[in-house]
Amino acid sequence: MGPGTGVRTAVGTACGAGLRVGRGVVRTLAGIIIRAMNARTATTPTAGTHNDAAGDPLPDPAADALDPPAATVAVPPTPADVPSVPRAPATPERAAPGPDRQQFVDWLRAVAPYIHAFRGKTFVIAFGGELVKAGMLNALVNDVALLHAMGMQIVLVHGSRPQVEEQLALRQVESRFVDGLRITDNAALECAKEASGELRLDIEAAFSQGLPNTPMAGAQLSVVSGNFVTARPVGIVEGTDYQHTGLVRKIDGDSVRMSLQHGKIVLLSPLGFSPTGQAFNLSMEDVASATATALKADKLIFITEVPGVLDPVGKLMPEMSLRTAVERLQNNHLPPDVAYYLQHLVKALKGGVPRAHLIPFDMDGSVLLELFLHDGVGTMVSDTDLESLREATLDDVGAIVQLIAPLEQDGTLVPRGRHLIERDIANFSVIEHDGVLFGCAALYPYPREGMAEMACLTVSPEAQGTGDGERLLKRIERRARALGLERLFVLTTRTEHWFLKRGFVRASVDDLPEDKRKLYNWQRKSMVLMKKL
Repeated sequence: MGPGTGVRTAVGTACGAGLRVGRGVVRTLAGIIIRAMNARTATTPTAGTHNDAAGDPLPDPAADALDPPAATVAVPPTPADVPSVPRAPATPERAAPGPDRQQFVDWLRAVAPYIHAFRGKTFVIAFGGELVKAGMLNALVNDVALLHAMGMQIVLVHGSRPQVEEQLALRQVESRFVDGLRITDNAALECAKEASGELRLDIEAAFSQGLPNTPMAGAQLSVVSGNFVTARPVGIVEGTDYQHTGLVRKIDGDSVRMSLQHGKIVLLSPLGFSPTGQAFNLSMEDVASATATALKADKLIFITEVPGVLDPVGKLMPEMSLRTAVERLQNNHLPPDVAYYLQHLVKALKGGVPRAHLIPFDMDGSVLLELFLHDGVGTMVSDTDLESLREATLDDVGAIVQLIAPLEQDGTLVPRGRHLIERDIANFSVIEHDGVLFGCAALYPYPREGMAEMACLTVSPEAQGTGDGERLLKRIERRARALGLERLFVLTTRTEHWFLKRGFVRASVDDLPEDKRKLYNWQRKSMVLMKKL
C-alpha cells in the first residue's frame, strides 16, 4: 500500500502470515450484535461508554506448555421444566450445547469485557487504495460495522495511490517523484480528485449494504465526509516545486467529534483545502496521524501491505514501546515503507495517542484479530510499556477471583473465598497486559524451616503460550530469595510435569513445614514438588 494518493512512491511489498484464529466466530457475532444494538437503540435514547484495553479474549491455538494448563468455564445444565396444571403438551428435550456451540458461547463471554472496554473509544483506521484494489473492502466494512455496533467511534481514512496511477495511465501522464514524494501537477491533482471521489462512493456504497443473513443486516450506518482537513503546500524543497502536493495544517476536530457523537462514521479522503480554496494532494498517513492527534484518539490503526515491524532476525514484533520505535527509526535499518508508517505512528503517539497499530490488509479480519487477540497479528506501538509484573493490591481482588474461578470449579485449585484473597492479597503477584489481568500467583513463607509455598499459580487461557506462567514463577522465586528462604514447594494434582520441567523434584508430605503438614488434605492427595532456590 502506498501512502495516500500516491504522494509517496511504493517501495516494496511484504506478506503477513495467514493466521485465521477465531475470525469466523467473531465475524458471526456481527449480525447478532448489530441487530441487538439496533433493537436497543429503538427503545433506549442513549448508550453508555467505557474504557480501552488491548488484549485478546480469543484462545491462541499455538499455545505451548510454557504456562500451566487452564480450564474452561463449565456451563451448568439447564434445569428441568417445573410441571404445571394443566400440563402443556410435552416438547422434545433440548439437546445440550455441542462443542461448536460451547466454543461460541465461551468466546462470546470472553470477548464481553473488551466490548465494554472499547465502548465509547475513538479509533482512527487508515487503509490504502491497495486494500480496495485487492477486493478486501467489503470484509473491512463488515468488521468496522461490528466495531461501530459495539459502541466504538470510528474515523476512516482512505488512500488512493493505485487508483491515481490508473487515472494517470489513462491520460498517458507519467508519474513524477522526488525523494519518494509525488510532484502533483495539475493533471495529477485532477486524477487524485477523481480517484478519491470514486473511492469515497464505493466506500459509502459498501456501508449502505443490509442484505439479510449477512454481517451488515440491519446495520443502518451513516457515513459523513466533508472539508474537515485544512492543508498547506509542501512548497519548494531543495529546488523542487512540489506544486499541489500538500501537508495537513489543521483538522476540524470539533466537527468530527460532533459527527461521531451523533453515531456517524467519519470518512476522510487524502485531500485537503487551503483558506484560499486550493486543493492539495495529501498522504493518507499524514491525514490519519493528524486526525488521531487532533481527536486525541484512543487508537490509530494502519492497515497496510506490510505485516508489521520485524526484529533484526526477521520475526514480527507484536508490540514495542515508543522509545523502542524511535530507536529503530534512528538506526535506519527498516525497509522504507515500514519506516514511513512507523514515523507517522510515532508522530501520533507523541501527539497524545496512547496506542498505534501497523497490521496487514492481506489477512482477512486483521482488525478484529489485532484488537481481540492477546498478541494481535501486527505491531502495536505504545507510549508506555504494556506489560506489568507487580505485587497485587486490593483493587486486583475482583480480577483474581474471576481468573481462578474456572480452575476452582474443575478442581484444579482448592476453592478459596473472596475474603481469603482479600486477607492474603499481599502474598499475591500479578501480571497484567494493557490494564487486563492475565495471571497471578501467591507466596506463603515458612521462615522457621527456610521454605515457602507457591500457591494459586494461574494463567488466563488467552495468554497461554506467552510465557506468563514462567515469569510469575520467577517472580515468586525472587520474592522467596529476598526473604532469605532456601526452598520453594508446590502442591498440585494436575500440573506435575510443568513444574518438573522447571527444576522442581518430587517430595513427600513429610518434607513439608510442620504447619503445612497439619493442613494437608489427604482426600485430595496432592503431589508435593520442591525446588532449591
